Amino acid sequence: MNYSEKEYPLQKESYQIIGVCMEVHRILGKGLLEIVYKDAIEYEFKKKKIQYEREKKYEVEYKEIILPHYFFADFVVFDNIVLEVKAQKGIVDEHYNWTKTI
Repeated sequence: MNYSEKEYPLQKESYQIIGVCMEVHRILGKGLLEIVYKDAIEYEFKKKKIQYEREKKYEVEYKEIILPHYFFADFVVFDNIVLEVKAQKGIVDEHYNWTKTI
């Protein structure tokens, strides 16, 4: 099914990222630590020449100050997509909220 790029930007890029994640999960399965999945994802990004940054640091602004602690995104892919890797059963609201603030 095709969606308009205006309504749903970065479809091609999202599809590539999902493909990488599915490949990693297919080969490694479940039950490993997050760091293992991150290493495998990074390997696939390099192999497929997908542009990414790992553990990208973001300052967190609160009112008129920058807070002393930072947010670290697991991956920023194609300069626009934050990929947070989770190795647990299900996603909770807290995980989703982390990425909404960037």
